[in-house]
Amino acid sequence: MTESVETTPAAEPTRRDFLYLTTAMAGGVGTVAFLWPFIDAMQPSADVAAMAAVEIDLAGIAPGQRVTMKWRGKPVFIFHRPAEIVAQARADDDSPDLIDPARDSDRAVRPEWLVLVGVCTHLGCIPLGQNEGDSRGPYGGWFCPCHGSIYDASGRVRKGPAPRNLEVPPYSFLDDQRLQIGERVTG
Repeated sequence: MTESVETTPAAEPTRRDFLYLTTAMAGGVGTVAFLWPFIDAMQPSADVAAMAAVEIDLAGIAPGQRVTMKWRGKPVFIFHRPAEIVAQARADDDSPDLIDPARDSDRAVRPEWLVLVGVCTHLGCIPLGQNEGDSRGPYGGWFCPCHGSIYDASGRVRKGPAPRNLEVPPYSFLDDQRLQIGERVTG
């Protein structure tokens, strides 16, 4: 005796097939809806993305003028240094009283423009020296009133408890009149 297996031709989709398909699609949509906030949270928020790099117009800053900008929640000091201040800063490169020795040419991309994060490296105070009447100490730079650290016109610590020079943020010149703080542009 032979047994034969009868095959039935493919029938129209049943109600059960429709329910399986609908349930699978609803589960997929639900999974995406559940995971979307977690995936979206991995992207930087608009305020963080905006703080990544700041562009500054230098056209209105006269030689000798100091300007304070904000970048990543910290003050950034921009100093348009006259030639005599640059010459003095370069002459002090080999001074024995530098606590954290650094050459002026390594701290300024262009000699006439000095860009520093305006936070004292001792305990995080904001040094004085940006405004006209501020005490700038004997080196013509910045003076931290909290504990007496004195920085020169290149942002190098000369006296006081600060262990390091004022930080130089990553920056580059986009052209002769524009500066970008937050990333270095090569090219």
